[in-house]
Amino acid sequence: MKYDIILAGVGGQGILSIAFVIDNAALEDGLFFKQAEVHGMSQRGGAVQSHLRLSSAEIFSDLIPLGEADMILSVEPLETLRYFDYLKPQGAVVSSCTPYVNIPDYPPVEDIYREIKKAPVHVLIDAEKLAKEAGSLRAQNMVMLGAASVFLPLKEEHLRKYIGVLFQSRGEQIVQTNLKAFDLGRQSAFQKH
Repeated sequence: MKYDIILAGVGGQGILSIAFVIDNAALEDGLFFKQAEVHGMSQRGGAVQSHLRLSSAEIFSDLIPLGEADMILSVEPLETLRYFDYLKPQGAVVSSCTPYVNIPDYPPVEDIYREIKKAPVHVLIDAEKLAKEAGSLRAQNMVMLGAASVFLPLKEEHLRKYIGVLFQSRGEQIVQTNLKAFDLGRQSAFQKH
């Protein structure tokens, strides 16, 4: 088994938190993982991406070749399009539809959605709305992780466990908010897939 994920978003959207949960859930499931360095974090609002590779056998490269990603998981819709060349022909795109307008010539969102929908498997999630429903706008990354969990070869219980580990130092209320965000994202993806 091998599963390759491109994580994308902008600085401050919690890409590292998503990677932490996936990486630890993969270890809990007895899988190998490699994560390429996260690029672009130096500037809040700047483009951020990372390669995550999961496998039942040893992994030798931390970079995903073009055309080989099983999933693009993005917390920002324009950033999703940046990595389309990496997606396998049958790969899945799981993207927030909430734009982070950080450039003056940000394209019309309907054009971005139209391009995302060209992927054979695509799920667009209103992460902002669901995060608000969960109790915190900052939980958009966990909404997106929940949506992606529908496709990931990882046990839901292990993903939930490491959401708890990630947020436990911030108190039980924050843990529960993020678990609720995960659940809302997961339910939304099931409805759309």
